[in-house]
Amino acid sequence: MHASSSPFTPGNPYDSRRVPVFARNAVSTSHPLAAQAGLRMLWAGGNAVDAAIAAAAAMTIVEPVSNGLGSDAFCILWDGKELHGLNASGRAPQGWAPEYFHQRYGRQDKPPRRGVDSITVPGAVSAWVALNERFGKLPFDALMEPAAEIAERGYLVPPVVQQKWAAGAPELQSQPGFRESFLPRGRAPEVGELFCFPAAARALRAIGATRGKAFYEGEIARAVTSFVQQHGGCLGMADMAAHEVQWVQPLAKDYRGHTLHEIPPGGQGIAAQIALGILSNFDLASLPVDGVASQHLQIEAMKLAFADIYRYVADADMEVTPAQMLDDAYLASRARLIDPRRAQDFKAGNPVRGGTIYLTAADENGMMVSFIQSNFSGFGSGVVEPTFGISLQNRGHGFGTDPQHPNRANLVGPGKRPFHTIIPAFLTRDGQPVMSFGVMGGNMQPQGHMQTVVRMLDYRQSPQAACDAPRWRVNEGLAINVEGGMDPTTIAGLQALGHQVEVIHDPYQDFGAGQFIWRMGDPAVEGYQIASDPRRDGLAAGY
Repeated sequence: MHASSSPFTPGNPYDSRRVPVFARNAVSTSHPLAAQAGLRMLWAGGNAVDAAIAAAAAMTIVEPVSNGLGSDAFCILWDGKELHGLNASGRAPQGWAPEYFHQRYGRQDKPPRRGVDSITVPGAVSAWVALNERFGKLPFDALMEPAAEIAERGYLVPPVVQQKWAAGAPELQSQPGFRESFLPRGRAPEVGELFCFPAAARALRAIGATRGKAFYEGEIARAVTSFVQQHGGCLGMADMAAHEVQWVQPLAKDYRGHTLHEIPPGGQGIAAQIALGILSNFDLASLPVDGVASQHLQIEAMKLAFADIYRYVADADMEVTPAQMLDDAYLASRARLIDPRRAQDFKAGNPVRGGTIYLTAADENGMMVSFIQSNFSGFGSGVVEPTFGISLQNRGHGFGTDPQHPNRANLVGPGKRPFHTIIPAFLTRDGQPVMSFGVMGGNMQPQGHMQTVVRMLDYRQSPQAACDAPRWRVNEGLAINVEGGMDPTTIAGLQALGHQVEVIHDPYQDFGAGQFIWRMGDPAVEGYQIASDPRRDGLAAGY
């Protein structure tokens, strides 16, 4: 597709703090310093994978609320010829079982949300290593250096990150290592205040020099596991050393002449595909883009998708297969449950019968990388190993501990992977790459994927306009949140249909934040259109 014949309607109907960027080499992240770290690798002769890894490493430093060296990660990558999926999520410690949590915390449905008993093996570092080994061009230690320099010299804390940093501090300040690492003056940094993280710089350089071995088998692994066990957890050296990444075939679902690709379960990416499969049974383009009818159909489709994934999705041994969940006939039957005149609280169907950062990079040779890593909740477990600055995730909270829960496949157990919320996405057409994208933010992620794809494919809005448009978020039952910028008449119309609407003016986690790279044609000639979400401190950059 030639750049002069853009598939999008000209202009942006929404107020925006961003403008689309057009370039042959591109990086889009939620923090400018991370985008610049990625560009630095491209300028040095690296490719999109090198840029993505350097940007991801930098993000652990500049947006510590959302991710860290103790995060998990996933990736979908177009190598110039075909699509690859990477699952680098970590597993539960060998000591974990339902009885472990019942003895410590009583008969709760899930492991705790914070503390040492929410920590699973971190996988982000292994993702960086695996991507570099298979697709990278530059030495791995060079990719760690921009992040190490930022951590060592410090950076000035930006507004959106500072807001969530301050909000999380009261809850987390008593967690082991948190105050020492993230409250250096006894409080969260102020906007524009210098934050230095020399412990993380030490870790990054050790990770770079050993290609990750220090993190999983050496001095960092020993420091992390000793610290966790000292504070009552059971993560051990054997758990760290046993960690391996998994290359996977992304799931594919067609929509409006394109194909949406997501990482297979146990993540929630399939929810976006289910929702779009349901919406393919409606003529959305005939309805006003921001009107009540279109928004209502999308909300109801998303609720139907969540009903199924919370009932069935797990890492392994699911009752149903992804193919059954994405079957066209089954999704058509789910679409028939939608009443255009009223909101509903849907239950799961029977398919058998029928605190995250996201970044993306692309280069002029056609390589495109969709990458996401996360601590889960803001600052994850809140536990931070202080000598290397390893902020540990709380993905263990995604398990269930009740053997009677309908989704028994997600029951906690030694060496199992929990249900995951973080999902990179990729769009193709006729087997060729179109867009690398993602929208971070808890269970907002598949909702953001669906809403932005609908805007681009049904309504021909540009990636930046799709980023800027007001969003909604499904909660439980009939409850939804909508952004304060949504048209009041649309809000009133949704309420009249029975949606229990709460207007939210804090966009950071409630409505996600996306990064988009749309391929305009031959990357060496037409290049890419790059967008960054205004809900974060981000930057779309390129040359």
